[in-house]
Amino acid sequence: MNVIVIGAGNSGLATAGHLTKEGDTVVLWNRSRETIDELMDDRKITLHGAIEGEYEIALITDDLKQALSFFEPQVILVTTPANSHREVAELLAKHMQVSQILIVLNPGRTFGALDFYNVFRMRNRSTSLKVAETQTIVYTCRKTEPDAVHVISLKERIPISTLNPRENEEIIKMLPKCLQPYFVPARSMIQTSLGNVGMVLHCAPLLLNTGWTESTDGSYKYYYEGITPSIGRLIERIDAERVEVSRQLGYEVETVLDWLRRTYRVEGSSVFQCIQAIEAYKTIDAPSSLRHRYILEDVPFGLVPLEAVGKALRLDMQYTTLVIDLANALLEEDFRESGRNLGSLLRPEGLESFTSMMMQ
Repeated sequence: MNVIVIGAGNSGLATAGHLTKEGDTVVLWNRSRETIDELMDDRKITLHGAIEGEYEIALITDDLKQALSFFEPQVILVTTPANSHREVAELLAKHMQVSQILIVLNPGRTFGALDFYNVFRMRNRSTSLKVAETQTIVYTCRKTEPDAVHVISLKERIPISTLNPRENEEIIKMLPKCLQPYFVPARSMIQTSLGNVGMVLHCAPLLLNTGWTESTDGSYKYYYEGITPSIGRLIERIDAERVEVSRQLGYEVETVLDWLRRTYRVEGSSVFQCIQAIEAYKTIDAPSSLRHRYILEDVPFGLVPLEAVGKALRLDMQYTTLVIDLANALLEEDFRESGRNLGSLLRPEGLESFTSMMMQ
């Protein structure tokens, strides 16, 4: 299968290497040449851990027109952080020449596919477009060198959805064969968007460990040491608000506790207990700064739309609001203004139209 992977970060390299290993033809595109400068010479990516080997990618480039003209892509897998989704949508819309394409956001974060689709459609109406989003990325991984990734584990039973949930089983069949077993069709995009556990697990712990992060450059284990019993209980309160928003929109989503149990096959009666039992989490270092995707992605493109929809439904979002306010104060930003707010998500008809589409 001809696949374009967008983004040369941890998951982008893991995806490109894995697909190449399994016989797909892969083009890896990254906006910044600096990130892929070493890779462009020999086009080889080394994977170690759950996937082993060195794999030569068909093309690695910072030229999107070159990437799109190398072959006729069947699938585009976007692995960049959510704060670049709008820019990627604009660039693809500008340069896309094919008549139809499947684009998958890995992951979409909160209502990512809807936002991406709206931006793309504003600039390109000639391409028949399907945009899907996953609830999380397949790979738990970390880049160890510019051309190497440690794949710690591969997650299972990841929900995936398009704007039309009736297409979800067919969408999985359109993915590269080696990825298909890791996905399950979501009942609705609510399950992938509000099933986004990253915003629950990432934001509050990093913000509450600001002193430790800044004084040590993140030299502690983010999950294993940074999420204590008290922080774990706060995570559960934030999570309860996420689950209630989903329930009010007509769908049940897994609690973060159930997600941890299912994804990593561990037991525990609390978030803290489960995290302590996950072997993969014992190796994951904390970010070295607050200016990391755990905040810059998961607050404006995770918690902000969650809070906005929750408040529009007249729900108590006090713990989500607390974390957003803390992020705004510590980073001196207005993430509600820059993120996925209701103005960027709602159709002209308003919340009723939005919820009807989400619940179809």
